[in-house]
Amino acid sequence: MSRIDFYHLQKSTLEEALPLLVLKAYQTGQHIKIKVGNEVRVGFLSTLLWTFDEESFLPHGTKKDEFAELQPIYLSSDDELPNGAKILFVVDGADLSPELCEKYERVLYIFNGQSENELMMARNMWKSFLKTDRERHYWKQNELGKWEAQF
Repeated sequence: MSRIDFYHLQKSTLEEALPLLVLKAYQTGQHIKIKVGNEVRVGFLSTLLWTFDEESFLPHGTKKDEFAELQPIYLSSDDELPNGAKILFVVDGADLSPELCEKYERVLYIFNGQSENELMMARNMWKSFLKTDRERHYWKQNELGKWEAQF
């Protein structure tokens, strides 16, 4: 059974929160897939993962890079899974289905609480997973921007 975590951004932008969450997941030693809403954003987020910290970076690749199967972190806007990832991040309103989740041990669905469209999509996503046996968690940022479990 896979687990899905919903991350409701309220204080941070995706660009601020994503590298830190991916870094935490990367430290588990598992391969990661980041599914992005479109290929333009794939390029932007790829650059972000190389430059978010002056003293470190997150090793990753995209379709433009070689050896996709060897990348510890792989970004794309489609459902391909060349690196055998066990952890999936879904951002920028990218599609997520219960069937796609079956390929992963853990899914992190990150959405912008300031966007009515992303908020509506997240609510619909939560409802669609009520019909499955997947473990669900909901995280919301507090006033200081720290993640707190809601239920």
